[in-house]
Amino acid sequence: MPNTRSQSQATIDFRKKKASRTLGKGKNRGDVRSSNMLPTPNVKILPFSPRKRLGDDNLCNTLHMLTCSPSKRSKKENGPVLPLASKKRGLVFDNQLKISSPSKRDLAVVHQDKELSPVQKGQRRSRNSEHSCPLEKESVCIGLFKQEGTCYQQAKLVLNTAVPDRLPAREKEMDVIRHFLKEHICGKKAGSLYVSGAPGTGKTACLNRILQDLKEELEDTKIVVLNCMSLRTSQAVFPAIAQEICQESISKSSGKDLMRKLEKHMTSEKAPMFLLVLDEMDQLDSKGQDVLYTLFEWPWLRNSHLVLIGIANSLDLTDRILPRLQARAKFRPQLVNFPPYTKEQIATILQDRLKQVSSDQVLDNAAIQFCARKISAVSGDARKALDVCRRAVEIVESDVRNQTVLKPLSECKSAKSSGQSSFPKRVGLIHISQVISDTYGSRMALSQEGAQDSFPLQQKILVCSLLLLTRQLKAKEVTLGKLHEAYSKVCRKQQVAAVDQSECLSLSGLLETRGILGLKKSKETRLTKVSLKIEEKEMEHALKDRVLIGTILANGLP
Repeated sequence: MPNTRSQSQATIDFRKKKASRTLGKGKNRGDVRSSNMLPTPNVKILPFSPRKRLGDDNLCNTLHMLTCSPSKRSKKENGPVLPLASKKRGLVFDNQLKISSPSKRDLAVVHQDKELSPVQKGQRRSRNSEHSCPLEKESVCIGLFKQEGTCYQQAKLVLNTAVPDRLPAREKEMDVIRHFLKEHICGKKAGSLYVSGAPGTGKTACLNRILQDLKEELEDTKIVVLNCMSLRTSQAVFPAIAQEICQESISKSSGKDLMRKLEKHMTSEKAPMFLLVLDEMDQLDSKGQDVLYTLFEWPWLRNSHLVLIGIANSLDLTDRILPRLQARAKFRPQLVNFPPYTKEQIATILQDRLKQVSSDQVLDNAAIQFCARKISAVSGDARKALDVCRRAVEIVESDVRNQTVLKPLSECKSAKSSGQSSFPKRVGLIHISQVISDTYGSRMALSQEGAQDSFPLQQKILVCSLLLLTRQLKAKEVTLGKLHEAYSKVCRKQQVAAVDQSECLSLSGLLETRGILGLKKSKETRLTKVSLKIEEKEMEHALKDRVLIGTILANGLP
């Protein structure tokens, strides 16, 4: 036999076994015992290792020995390799899901298999493998899901502060504004209307909704809507009006010449009706109030075609700032006041918004009522209630999106078909409480029963400083710059670290939400006007710190 071993392959010489040596020695010496141990021709001795035995000797091809397994066959006899019939598991998407129910034939086969013995099962499997291909079993699909968050996105959309289709709890005020517009615009009659109310009470939203509803009636009317917060100075309102309703040649004029051309244009016989809406009208405050007087006198010019609607937060703007309007009865604008929302109205607004998503609300009823009570007690601002609820929805949505669920797709379909809740997690009272605590401070909005302090120390010092400053200046309103100077002096006297001017504005905003202070924002922070909304007698009860208030008021300003 030729040697097939490679020349470069090293060979290892093992020592011969001891038994072979003794056997060889016995042969050489002619030992009788060794000759007796040799096998006879009639006796067949099998090797000890099963691997060295032949197929027949090893008894592995005998059918009656292994009745439950098929007989051995070659690759040609077996044919092509068939796919495995074991259950498969795979991750699929919802649009790829196709689950079919087992047929009656498959159920009958399974029932028969349960009644057969193991031997009969093996014989039946061997017959099926010889004559037919095995049936493919259905795959069990398991889906890896992120919790659905579409319901939260829809809830955030309806909880925004944009103009909604419905404005509940403001039907009375909207009827007054709608009647005013129909009387003056459709009747070609000039006039003025002043809409007042605290921030977030629906003044601008109601007016915008009415203008959209009366779009056909106001088709021939030139409508100009200006937000006075966007103007640099109060005198800039006249060029802005001229740019909207007049020609370019008029808008390039300035000063008194511009005002005369505007008046001539609005009193022209061929001119259409003009509707001028000035939002944040109190920002037009100027020396001598010339701008506001001019605007309110325009509707009463001879042959005037102007209808003026002013919107501001101050309830008594026309009485306190514009006393000359009271001298002539016809110059007085019609007044409409929007009171702060009550807790019932805020709850109605939130429920009305959430019903637009689905009948099953994302927020619990207890959470809605809790939010309504807190916001109505602080300011009655519906926008803040919407912001709080939207922020709470964002917190729950973030928690749900971080959870990954692995479950069979059949369970997902059965859960949907059974009508279970489509919200993985609801917004509860604890989430609303967390948002209010983070936004307004835990001491302010969530003061526990029996707590000694309801206001932080810095806010108490700021309120006392404002009271001392209004006493000294004998004025109801002071600028934030002067208030910060007085506040810094009081802090140095009380040996307390003072905050900067921007932080002082934030403290004033927090006090405004609780109804302690009033703010009139300006373009420059230091010119923001701050006023005290509570009486001096109520301050001690509100701040709940008689010793500190008494000490600061007794010492006065340094």
